[in-house]
Amino acid sequence: MARTIAELPAGSRITDHISLGVIARTFPLPRVHAVLAATAKASIRERDLPAHVVIYYVIALALYMQSSYREVLRCLPEGVQWLLEPSAKIKVAGNSGISQARTRLGWEPLRQLHDEVVRPVAVKATRGAWYGEWRLVSLDGSTLDVADEKDNDEVFGRPGASRGESAYPQIRFVALAEIGAHVLFGTQMAGCTTSEIALSKTVLPHLEKGMLCLADRNFFGFRMWAQAAATGAELLWRVKKNMRLVCEKRLPDGSYLSRIFASERDWRRKTNGVVVRVLDYRLEGVTDAEPIYRLVTTILDHTKAPAAELAALYHERWEIETAFDELKTHLRGARIVLRSKTPDLVRQEFYGLLLAHFAVRGLMHEAALRADEDPDRLSFLHAVRIIRRKMSVYGAIPPSAQESLS
Repeated sequence: MARTIAELPAGSRITDHISLGVIARTFPLPRVHAVLAATAKASIRERDLPAHVVIYYVIALALYMQSSYREVLRCLPEGVQWLLEPSAKIKVAGNSGISQARTRLGWEPLRQLHDEVVRPVAVKATRGAWYGEWRLVSLDGSTLDVADEKDNDEVFGRPGASRGESAYPQIRFVALAEIGAHVLFGTQMAGCTTSEIALSKTVLPHLEKGMLCLADRNFFGFRMWAQAAATGAELLWRVKKNMRLVCEKRLPDGSYLSRIFASERDWRRKTNGVVVRVLDYRLEGVTDAEPIYRLVTTILDHTKAPAAELAALYHERWEIETAFDELKTHLRGARIVLRSKTPDLVRQEFYGLLLAHFAVRGLMHEAALRADEDPDRLSFLHAVRIIRRKMSVYGAIPPSAQESLS
């Protein structure tokens, strides 16, 4: 039986239809157009690579980090090849055309799309996402190597090494991770010379009431604690074991109430203190465990969160390291440097990487809900491989509906 050649709607271009792929399921075309309008980056005239196509392309780059620019672009229009006569040729821009299109777009639309769309996805039925009434999140930071170019070096800097400097400039980023779904949100980036603490102060506003935030001892400080607590979120942070925390009231579960102070003067005078609950515990029988671990929390009622449960819960903080590994190893690839050669395109590529990670994790969360499974039990790498295979399929559907992610 002869095949009837499908036709595009009158007045449309083939590039208008790549949004039917798996990426656009998470970032719908109307939202992309709205972001482009808000950042004044919408295409003034039609091009082979209009602005909305470039946004999807940059996100797709994160899924194909080991492929060339042209090959990644080729996978997008091939997704609608069925709309054309089978022997028709689809024009794919060259590297210079791709670079010019990315430069025209800039990085601000990707950042705004990230800020508007990327957020926690867990619902009450999501396993491993909650402790009591609180959504579990974790705070931490990491780094990424970028292309060894003069401009990247000047803007982002290089970390020190045992012998001189690192081989590559680096960016530093800090994020919150939704522990149950491994979604990275509120992410902020800068050069490697910017400290994690400075970046963290710009991330903390993404906390909100109903969250329980876990963080390591390197983040603790009176002002950081006060800023985080002011968001309405509950906190469970590790502190240094030699921190001066006087027991003011011992609670039945072994924890105690104490106060933290902004300055040495306040500590001596016992003025302007903030009440915290302190938990000291040991890990018996664990190789290389420290002699004592000390946590402080804003949850003062021991009946809502017993000390033993909080001590066990704190070690869920390491789930953010797993999310970083997904981003840096399974998406980017081990020992692969971000390919962009200018600071603006580095920022664009970074936010494309975050958006791709969010798209994958969103689909995995859906799959876990349908299977009544903990998202932690699904393979991120397997999900990425499925999405890569289906990227070039018209109207690609989430793997949860067609292929198991377990």
